[in-house]
Amino acid sequence: MRILIIGSGGREHAFAWALARSPQRPHLFVAPGNPGTAALGTNVPIPVTDLAALKAFALEQAIDLTVVGPEQPLVQGLVDAFQDAGLAVIGPTQAAARLEGSKAFAKAFMERHGIPTAAHRTFGAAQYDEAVAYLERRGAPIVVKASGLAAGKGAIVCATLPEARAALDEVLRDRAFGEAGDEVVIEDFMEGEEASVFALADGDRYVLLAPAQDHKRIGEGDTGPNTGGMGAYAPAPIVTGRLLNRVCREIIEPTLAGMQAEGHPYRGFLYAGLMITADGPRVVEFNCRLGDPEAQVVLPLLETDLVEVFRLMSAGRLHEVALRMRPGAAACVVLASEGYPGSYRRGVPIEGLDAAGARPDVVVFQAGTRREDGRVVTAGGRVLGVTGLGDDLGQALDRAYEAVAKIHFDGMQYRRDIGRKGLARLQTESR
Repeated sequence: MRILIIGSGGREHAFAWALARSPQRPHLFVAPGNPGTAALGTNVPIPVTDLAALKAFALEQAIDLTVVGPEQPLVQGLVDAFQDAGLAVIGPTQAAARLEGSKAFAKAFMERHGIPTAAHRTFGAAQYDEAVAYLERRGAPIVVKASGLAAGKGAIVCATLPEARAALDEVLRDRAFGEAGDEVVIEDFMEGEEASVFALADGDRYVLLAPAQDHKRIGEGDTGPNTGGMGAYAPAPIVTGRLLNRVCREIIEPTLAGMQAEGHPYRGFLYAGLMITADGPRVVEFNCRLGDPEAQVVLPLLETDLVEVFRLMSAGRLHEVALRMRPGAAACVVLASEGYPGSYRRGVPIEGLDAAGARPDVVVFQAGTRREDGRVVTAGGRVLGVTGLGDDLGQALDRAYEAVAKIHFDGMQYRRDIGRKGLARLQTESR
């Protein structure tokens, strides 16, 4: 089977790693890929946003199945283009991908279908004064979000009204997020603990991967600006079986039914970013793809052949799938460039990759890397995701951090508190 993976980050390396383990021994292509994916398949130098070139490649190479990693090509309509050409592809259509591509659309959709989320209002640039008045009525803390795609950095949590006013200026007046800030969503701050639930859907049915918890802020103790994600672990202890049933009943199933009713059956990964509040789960945001770095922990826990899962999923036969998860836990620590999520240097040599990944219970997923003069060097903000597997969360974290200690590049930064909330919850439950 010939499979094309679209993307170049840690998530796409995780896809390639999981698919390469299949007994079906697929021939993998990754566009554009990174040095990690090059060890598992053939990298193809096509940008993820060049839909015409990607489609032409898939047709020329007789690709049997395409897996789309990042959100940009989904929001641009890659799935529609591939389906029109008769190509099998994993991902939602452009209309369905609006759940991530437009927070304004997602909020209105949740209102229409009774899906729990924070109280909110949406404003355009011409409604600046109305937005300010709304901020003053609602008070702080409050959250200001660019409606469009902003690489995970468009949500600004504001502790005071002056901060909220500054955030509003940043989005609507200063255009810090470009077109993503054509509209701004202002929503009430939700108290609670975040969790991520992932459904694979074929339009009619769905199955669930292990629930995870991401760490968005750059600093320990969840401080500093948001990032694309500084680490993750799975399964997340906060998502009990009872809570997961409620998430399915109140969020996943109404979302899929709503998309079906509105004429856009949802096929692909549905990622529900949740806040677990005192009143139950609430949607923080929807994403139309698998998370990064959550992919680096949920895919290593999957024992079912991912090639077979994707094959049945693309054929609308998810009812034939019974996902099996390995016991234990997985934890991923992201190693980032100095300065991230702001500006950062590229081309910094990375040492210790082979030593870090020598253990069978550790996988080093490459993200912002490239090969230069025979060496792997940094090429992005989030450089590596170091994943440890263990019999429990504590062991998985220990193995991940032991591997992290073997890696070095100048300016390397990472959080040392990944999984702390999960460990604390497990300790409380064991008493």
